[in-house]
Amino acid sequence: MIKELHYKYYVFLDKIDNQIKENLLKFNNINIIINIQSNDKNNLNSLLNIIKFSKKNKIPFLLKNSFQKCAQYNANGVFIDSKNKTRIRPISIKKEFQIVGSVHNQKEYFQKLRQKCHIIILSPLFYTEKYSHNQILNILKFNQISREWKVNLCALGGINFNNIKKTRMIKIEGLAFRKLINEKNLPTI
Repeated sequence: MIKELHYKYYVFLDKIDNQIKENLLKFNNINIIINIQSNDKNNLNSLLNIIKFSKKNKIPFLLKNSFQKCAQYNANGVFIDSKNKTRIRPISIKKEFQIVGSVHNQKEYFQKLRQKCHIIILSPLFYTEKYSHNQILNILKFNQISREWKVNLCALGGINFNNIKKTRMIKIEGLAFRKLINEKNLPTI
């Protein structure tokens, strides 16, 4: 049963519906990552609904690539994607403010260390449509990397209900996912 896993969970959302709301409430220790960069009013309304839901249910949320928006929306942290190379300037932030970064290789790892990330999301762990089979890390490569890197690691990529138990074999602090949250009949995690 999955209930034995005690990870910090990160879910990437760009919309929210009743199924997703129901699934979010089944998780302990979940954080929502939101991309609020869009200028599209429909998209912005959808993102504001996610923020409203997060605040109402006391679910921490992180905004993608913008410290300024984090202050504006009183976010719990910032998510810095692998393409973001900007230097992070010290600003007055909350004590519990999270800085989470995403990487795919060693070069990006060192960049995220310079950006003072507390948690680094390494991907892709399992197969996804975005990455070919020879680009995925899988359990063995992920464990080799996690031994070398002295940071809290989180796994991302292809995580679903069928392979989530395999994550017990890797040294991680958390899991990040996009599609798992959409599954119907998701058990309490």
